[in-house]
Amino acid sequence: MISTLAAALEAQGYDTLTPVQTAVTDASLEGRDLLVSAQTGSGKTVGFGLAIAPTILDGDTFGPAAEPRALIIAPTRELAMQVKRELAWLYGKAGAQLASTVGGMDFRDERRSLERGAHIVVATPGRLKDHILRGTIDLSGVRAVVLDEADEMLDLGFREDLEFILSEAPED
Repeated sequence: MISTLAAALEAQGYDTLTPVQTAVTDASLEGRDLLVSAQTGSGKTVGFGLAIAPTILDGDTFGPAAEPRALIIAPTRELAMQVKRELAWLYGKAGAQLASTVGGMDFRDERRSLERGAHIVVATPGRLKDHILRGTIDLSGVRAVVLDEADEMLDLGFREDLEFILSEAPED
């Protein structure tokens, strides 16, 4: 386990990982695409945070923030903000800069946050698409994409937005 993340987990009172967190951190899965389904409250957010860590971190920490290394896309503003809070403590000791792009928030504030640089961007599909179309986010450095509650995003009609966003991210 990456030392900065282990320290963050310990500070939050984790003494063991949940079954979903254990499953997604299996070393044989590193760098692979995963489809994860688990009950609410099972620790999926921390799980995907741990799963993408080897892909987005430089060892145990982040270097200076520039274009995002990870995109976490959620169907609603409320879920996106909850995910951002979870990832903030998980990656805090690694020096992560996080930004959010969600409907209902001030676009100019989001643009300024993205201009300062962010390692991880947590977004809703429509607002993220707006930022891409306006040229206020650069996805060229993205190494990991998480579609949180992907089934719900599809049910809500975000398929075209998600396809557009994924087409703008690096193919690998």
